[in-house]
Amino acid sequence: MKRRHAAAWAASALAAVLAATGALAGPATAAPDATAPKARTATATDPVTHEENDRVPEGARWTQHYFPSADDSGTELHADVLLPEGLERGEEVPVILSVGPYFAHAGATGDEGWSHAGPSSRFLDFIEGADVFAEGYAFVMVDLRGFGGSTGCLDWAGPGEQADVEAAIDWAASRPWSTGAVGMYGKSYDGVTGLIGNNLDQRALKAVVSQEPVWDMYQYIYSNGVPRPNVTGTANAYNSIATLPPMADDDPRYRANARWEETHPECLTENAAGYRISDQRSEHWKARDLARLAKGSDTPLFVTQGFIEPNTKPEEMEEYLLGHRGPERGWLGQWDHVRGGDRVPDGRLAMGREGWYDETLAFFDEYLKGERPDVRYPRYAMEDNTGDWRAQRTWPVVERRAGIRLGGGSYVDDGGAAARADLTASGRAAPGKPAQPPGKWDMENAPAAEPAAPNGLAAEAARAQRAGEVTSSFFVWSEPLRQDVRVTGTPRVSLNAGGAGNVMIKMYDVAPDGTAVMFDEQVSLLKRGRFTVDLKATDWRLAAGHVLAVEIGTIQTGSWRDTPSGETIRVRGATLHLALDGPADDVPTGGARSPYLDSYLDRYTVDLPAGPPSFTVPGVRHR
Repeated sequence: MKRRHAAAWAASALAAVLAATGALAGPATAAPDATAPKARTATATDPVTHEENDRVPEGARWTQHYFPSADDSGTELHADVLLPEGLERGEEVPVILSVGPYFAHAGATGDEGWSHAGPSSRFLDFIEGADVFAEGYAFVMVDLRGFGGSTGCLDWAGPGEQADVEAAIDWAASRPWSTGAVGMYGKSYDGVTGLIGNNLDQRALKAVVSQEPVWDMYQYIYSNGVPRPNVTGTANAYNSIATLPPMADDDPRYRANARWEETHPECLTENAAGYRISDQRSEHWKARDLARLAKGSDTPLFVTQGFIEPNTKPEEMEEYLLGHRGPERGWLGQWDHVRGGDRVPDGRLAMGREGWYDETLAFFDEYLKGERPDVRYPRYAMEDNTGDWRAQRTWPVVERRAGIRLGGGSYVDDGGAAARADLTASGRAAPGKPAQPPGKWDMENAPAAEPAAPNGLAAEAARAQRAGEVTSSFFVWSEPLRQDVRVTGTPRVSLNAGGAGNVMIKMYDVAPDGTAVMFDEQVSLLKRGRFTVDLKATDWRLAAGHVLAVEIGTIQTGSWRDTPSGETIRVRGATLHLALDGPADDVPTGGARSPYLDSYLDRYTVDLPAGPPSFTVPGVRHR
């Protein structure tokens, strides 16, 4: 292990222990030392080192600064700046910038018990793992409006926060110690601000690293008009973060800014109101559709995304990447809401692939310093559901597109009541509708997993369908596949539906032994006429001899706050649109099976013997 990575490995391994009780929220921070001597608080002109304040990373000197946002609203932004400790007057370094809601001195999402003010340790794993200061970079953390030491009303990635990102990039590029080259780094919400930075097309922004972001802010709150359980809770969570009190030894300007909401309570009310807008076509949500706004963007972009991640899901990821025209790098695979360097309790890497810090540093070196990397990294490193890794030049790689006619059927939009009643009548214990999580979470503290699929429910619905009954859903089955084929990109189902209510679409990988894994799903309010439902992006290999099953019905599993209509819904002319890739020409690359994959398979494997086939998944001719 390289020396510079040792501290980051220890921090990420310790943080992984926390994953057993909730979503991994990043590497653990050092416990506050109540017996430590009084620490100094930095100002713009009076820098502080680690020896003077143990919250400052070793090898850095900390200063604090304030500057206006770019929208002429009067919003004042706060920045914690970490420069290499030995940087001489007149020397310049490129800047790695992170902009977000999690950099308050008191803590990222709540009071962390610190005894004195200091810069956030949110990305200490990256700072130490990449040896940022020794490698000649500054690291700058900017509080979005309404958070930490910044004024203004929080804005859920809207025009106000987009102006904050613009201002932060320009400010970082124009400092006397800056070369003018800025890169952005983040995960989750501060991964979102990296996507915003790419969309803004600013000359100073040379590269973006965005781990597990949200690609369209609407999708985190609603699914095609159906609210998710956090529809009000996420607003409350961020309102809570925005009102974190300052530290007692924060400077007077920081303390005043941190209490902004006390004299501007309308900020919290207006933030909550935005989440209640359910129409995706509204101006509110169009301004936050980052995938749409990415069209024509060209900042070099390095992203990670877990296809089976239960938190920030791969929705509109393909649209974003198709709109992006610049160089791309990606780690895409079968993990949950984790960082590239995170480890699970037994020490395995959460994403399964070595070298996160080396690769991200090489990415920044290439685009911020103009240094060609010593290692030839794959543009995309991909893990599919077999746990195997491959290298490819882009994502998705599509060797064949197929429009598969599924036909039609009927179901009762009853939230699964009919299916559970049928299961009870069969003599098996019928599970109740899964309890919804409380819903109050921010992007870093969502539930570690969604409610599990109840075993027996799908099989009983399929049995009732064969008996000619109309129940909570119906299934359509393929012929057994003649060769391995990978479903990639964004599957879509277009259909006509008679009636009002909801629809849920699931895809299953059905093995010859009658077990099936639900590997993709989406829900929607029903619409008049023909409409299309985009499922989540995926990268799932179907083995030869397996069957693809599609279930269409009411919302009876997962995490949504749906309102069943009770109507019988008649589906006509359903068509499944698939992008297919053949694995025979895969180019292997380094990586181990991500640990979360087995947890997912255990949670979403059910008994579901294949039914009578009505369609064929076409094969792929290899190039």
